[in-house]
Amino acid sequence: MNIEEFREYCLSKKGVEETFPFDEETLVYKVMGKIFAITGLDSAEFTVNLKCDPDRAIELREEYPEIRPGWHMNKKHWNTVEFESGLSDDFLCGLIDHSYELVVSGLPKKLQAELNKR
Repeated sequence: MNIEEFREYCLSKKGVEETFPFDEETLVYKVMGKIFAITGLDSAEFTVNLKCDPDRAIELREEYPEIRPGWHMNKKHWNTVEFESGLSDDFLCGLIDHSYELVVSGLPKKLQAELNKR
């Protein structure tokens, strides 16, 4: 999956905004104001930080060398994923979905209700 496909997929999700809150090279995707995906535009390698259930994060890291603890993130809850390393698009979309759903499930009920109205 290339960066344009990643971008389109993230933006297709309900309540998502694309931002550059840190600098001009760090692209961030948020749902209802909460981050679920981060990528650097200045890197030679296209990687994405995605939120992950802690137990699943460990399993994924053990099974896939393309998935490692989140760079510059809480390594318990975030993975860095190599997006152009041969992992299937369906698998990568599943990781994005998991990150998005984790963030949505952690939103206050009021924001979840607002998101469901969109």
